Amino acid sequence: MKKNVIKAIIKEKQQEISRLKLIRRPFSYEDNMCYVNVGIRRAGKSYLLYQDIQERVAAGQTTIEDCLFINFEDERLAEIKADELNIFIECYQELFGPKKPWVYLDEIQNIEGWEKFVRRLADSKYRVMVTGSNAKMLSGQIATTLGGRFVIREVLPFSWREYLSYHGIFPGQNWEFDPEMRLQVRRLFDDYFYFGGFSEAFDLVGKREWLNSLYQKILMGDIITRNNIRNERQLRLLTRKVADNVMQATAISRFGNIIKSTGENISTPTIKDYLQYMEESYLIFSFPNYASPVSEQETLRKRYFLDNGLLNLFMFEGEIKLLENMVALHLRRKYWNPDEPMLFYYKHGNADLDFYIPEAKMAVQASYSIEDDETRTREVNALVDFNKAFKLKKAVIVTYDEEETIEKDGLTIEVIPIWKWMLQ
Repeated sequence: MKKNVIKAIIKEKQQEISRLKLIRRPFSYEDNMCYVNVGIRRAGKSYLLYQDIQERVAAGQTTIEDCLFINFEDERLAEIKADELNIFIECYQELFGPKKPWVYLDEIQNIEGWEKFVRRLADSKYRVMVTGSNAKMLSGQIATTLGGRFVIREVLPFSWREYLSYHGIFPGQNWEFDPEMRLQVRRLFDDYFYFGGFSEAFDLVGKREWLNSLYQKILMGDIITRNNIRNERQLRLLTRKVADNVMQATAISRFGNIIKSTGENISTPTIKDYLQYMEESYLIFSFPNYASPVSEQETLRKRYFLDNGLLNLFMFEGEIKLLENMVALHLRRKYWNPDEPMLFYYKHGNADLDFYIPEAKMAVQASYSIEDDETRTREVNALVDFNKAFKLKKAVIVTYDEEETIEKDGLTIEVIPIWKWMLQ
């Protein structure tokens, strides 16, 4: 690798970051800690590195020349190997003198064995931040190599509150009693509901085209190429079936039967691998049944997409599924833990509950509307019956637009529109 190319890359990135105009996201990082930002492609992991640099420069803690930023998706770095990574430090110090830069390494999962280099930097008292679009970065082997030197941060597409902030709307305390603010919030929600939280698409007319391009990039780059998948058709078919079965707990064997019914011959282990690859790329996420034995919790799960915009690519009049997907994503955002599940569904006998968070003793039903008597009775009774077995502190039915309070058998149930609930 020619050093003059790397030096040009370093200088180019410093100039680019200096010129960027950013809207601040609610993330902050300690001065003396090292971080790994993980999450779905285009969620804003790189953006948060830029934000950290700009804030530190603005505060006078550093200068742009003190920052070494490398994007490993730069095609000029395509051939670099893990044992060559120290060349970036050498080139930086040849440019700016024998000092330790603040090191930012973007999409580093593209380099096999990256973690040893990063650990060595941390051990040498460099302050390091890295990003990656693959959950393998959370694997036990990598965590062991990093040795507790790094804090893991998950970065998702913009939340509903961040989306409003992007558009200059800042709901404060008691905002729902301000008619103008309430109208502004409600007016913006439909776009967020259908097209999700990827900020690059917010101002585009062709949002769907951009989202489809992103989906193809995740599928081809982050799943098929990275995992050497030969049967692209099977993977695409499985992805569509996952979308079709959002809201439904589906066993791996059931997916196999569905795909075989189309004439494709696919094994259960292959489906299991494909689903794992989809989760590792952050295209989907899943969680188990609280009532299931541990042996069943990995095979029978509910699966959702990491963004409504991606799910909506597969939908036609799919509002019911989109609502439940958004509820699942919001709960995951609040209760994510890389080490153990904190979010469950509950199905046992006739009992059927969409979401249960044991830590908060909270149960949530997602229902687009409960105006229909049968739907209302089903959703309310599910919460009431669950409360008898697992005493709840909070019971919620999230709807698209309906709001009321229901009292039944000593349980208070809050019925609340999703656009209001996600701002609580």
